[in-house]
Amino acid sequence: MKVSDILRFKGSTLFTVTPSTSLVAAVQIMSEKDIGSLMVMERSDLVGILTFREVINSMAKGHGTVGQETVGAVMEKSPMTCTSEMDLDEARRIMLDQHMRYLPVLDGNTLNGVISFYDVAKAVVEAQGFENNMLKAYIRDWPAAEESGEPVK
Repeated sequence: MKVSDILRFKGSTLFTVTPSTSLVAAVQIMSEKDIGSLMVMERSDLVGILTFREVINSMAKGHGTVGQETVGAVMEKSPMTCTSEMDLDEARRIMLDQHMRYLPVLDGNTLNGVISFYDVAKAVVEAQGFENNMLKAYIRDWPAAEESGEPVK
């Protein structure tokens, strides 16, 4: 399975902000859209990612408030990315090794989407369910001669 398979199922809707966006505005977008990350774009280039981790770190420094911070001041600059043709197992390994919950999907300079650890886990569970169903169907259709130990002709 490839990263593009996940994007095809989940869609490629992206929510973006600029580095000059206030952190308060970014948090409002994340809350309203029920998302855990925002891609930070400058013109058409990905320059960072803002996740709830960066928001929480900012709030910890601000004693419970985000104050007047901008997204650019707290974002993860130059985030690790993957391509849409990357194997899902490789993307999952990157996410695990780098402790990332969100992985932007870049093909060249084009941002095609973002996959979350939830998206990856869901895809794996669905693939395992499909495989399980195929195995059950195969076992159900097992030839009677093989069940009795007689050679199949």
